[in-house]
Amino acid sequence: MIDHKNLRPKDMGRSDEQLVRVNPRQLMPLLPPYDQPGMEPPLTDPKPAWREKFCTSLDGYVGIDTLTRPKTKEEEDKFVQTFLNGLEKSFSDGNNGALQPFLLSFEYCAKCDTCSSACHIYEASGKNELYRPIFRSEVLRKIVKKYFTKSGKLLGGFVGADIDVNWETIARLGELAYRCNLCRRCAQTCPLGLDNSILTKEIRKIFSQEMGIAPLPLHTKGTVLQLKTGSSTGITKPAFLDTIEFMEEDIEEKYGYKIKFPIDKKGADILLIHNAGEYMAWPENPIAFAILFEEAGIDWTLSSEIAGYDNVNYGIWYDDFQAKKLALLQMKVAKELGVNRIVIAECGHAHKASMIVGDRMTYGDDKIPVESCLPLLWNMVKDKRLKLDPSRNNFPVTLHDPCNYVRGMGIVEPQRNVLKEICPQFREMTPHGVNNYCCGGGGGFAITNSVNFSEWRNKVSSRMKFNQILGAFQDTMANSNQPKYVCAPCSNCKGAIRDILEFYEATAKFNVQYGGLVELMVNALVSMKKPFMEFLEE
Repeated sequence: MIDHKNLRPKDMGRSDEQLVRVNPRQLMPLLPPYDQPGMEPPLTDPKPAWREKFCTSLDGYVGIDTLTRPKTKEEEDKFVQTFLNGLEKSFSDGNNGALQPFLLSFEYCAKCDTCSSACHIYEASGKNELYRPIFRSEVLRKIVKKYFTKSGKLLGGFVGADIDVNWETIARLGELAYRCNLCRRCAQTCPLGLDNSILTKEIRKIFSQEMGIAPLPLHTKGTVLQLKTGSSTGITKPAFLDTIEFMEEDIEEKYGYKIKFPIDKKGADILLIHNAGEYMAWPENPIAFAILFEEAGIDWTLSSEIAGYDNVNYGIWYDDFQAKKLALLQMKVAKELGVNRIVIAECGHAHKASMIVGDRMTYGDDKIPVESCLPLLWNMVKDKRLKLDPSRNNFPVTLHDPCNYVRGMGIVEPQRNVLKEICPQFREMTPHGVNNYCCGGGGGFAITNSVNFSEWRNKVSSRMKFNQILGAFQDTMANSNQPKYVCAPCSNCKGAIRDILEFYEATAKFNVQYGGLVELMVNALVSMKKPFMEFLEE
C-alpha cells in the first residue's frame, strides 16, 4: 500500500493489492459535538471475498458491483482492448455530444491545482492524492498518450506515457470515476473554465456504452426497471394508482382536505412529474404539492403512463443512450396529454436531465417547455395565492442547495426567498448558493449501496455536507428538545442527507430532521388544522 502523499497517476498500473487506504485519523475533523471520541462510526476493511471478486485494489471500496475479475488472460486482454476502443471513440464528434468542452478540459489543464481546494471529497478525505480532481484526468491522459500518440508509442515514459495498462489499471480507473459526485464545483473554480467532471463522465460512459458495465443500482435497478415498469422504483401503473388513492384518503383523514389528484387530465396547464422515490419513501412530498396546487388554484395533472410519473433519468450519470430513451419518453407523455408545460418537482438531477439534457434531444413540435417548480412555488408565495403563518415554522431551518439547481442551472434565489418568508429562524449554510458543497449523493451515489460503498459515501463523500449541517446549527445542537430542519428540495439529496443523519445518529441524539421545501410551505398554511410534519406532533 502506498502512502497517499506519494501516490502518482502512473501507480494505477502497479500490482499492489490496494493502492491507498482511507485513514480515519486523516479525515477532515468534524464540528462539535462530533469532535469528541466515540462519536463517529469506525471504518471497516473489505472482506476477502470482495477482494477476490471485485476491484477493491483502489481504496478498498466497491462502487461498481458489476465489475468482476477476469478468469483468463484472454478475458483480461479483451477487457483492456474494449476500453481502449471506447476511449478512441470519445474523441470523435459522432460519439460525444460534449466533444468541445471534453477536448478543452483534456488538452488545456495547467495543473495549477486550484480545483483541489474546491473539491469536497479531496478536502474531506484529508487531502488524499487519489481523490484530487485532476488525478483521474491525469491517468486518462497518460493512457491516451501511450496508445494514441506517436510520441507515446515511441518514447513511452520519456513523454509522460509512463503507465502500465492492464485489467487492474482500467478497473481502478472505472472505480475512480465513481469517487466523483460530478458536482462541477471544480469547474466553477478553474481559472480556465475546464471541467474534470466531463472526463469522469466519459470514463463512466465508456464502461457502460462500450463494455456493458455500470453499477447495478443505476442501470439494472434504475434505468432498465424504469423503461420496463414506468418507474425506477418498480412501481407499476396499477400500484401507482393505488398509491394515489391511498394518499387521497390519507390527506382527508389526517388533515381534513378533500383532494382528488388529477390523473391523465387532458389539456392541463402543468404536467407535474415527481421522482418516483417520493411516492415510496416520502409520500408527504407529493401530498404537499397537491395541497399547495389546489390551494393556489393551479391547473395541473399527473400522468399514469410509463415514465410519466417518474422524473428520474439515471442515464445522465453514466450513459447518453439510456438518458435519451427516458427523456424522449417523458416528452412523449406530455405531448399526448396536451399540457402547456412540464414542471419538475423537487429533484435536482431530474431538473438537469429534463430541462437541459432532454431539451437538446427533442425538436420543433415534439418539444414541450420544461420548468422548475422552485420559481412557481416562490410566485405562489409572492403573489399571496397562499395564506401562510410563518410562526408555525418557528424552529431552526437551514437550506441545502442541490448542485444541479444552483451551480448547474442558476436557480439560486426562489427557494431561499420562500424560506425567508415562512421560516423565522432560517439560517444559511457556509458556504451556500453557487458555492455550496454537494450532499455527497450526487452522480448516483445516493442510491449506490452495494457492497461497502455506502460507508465510503457517509464517511468521505458526504462528510463536508454533514459538517455544514453541524455548522448551521451550532447554536442549538446541544438542545435535543429543539427540532432542527435541513431543507433539501431534491429527492436525491434527501436520500443522501437521510443516510448521513442515520449514520451519525444525528436525529436520534440531537433532533436534526430533514425534508423538502413544500412540506414547510404546507406546515405554514393557515388552513392546516395540525402540524404537517410528524416530528412537530411529538
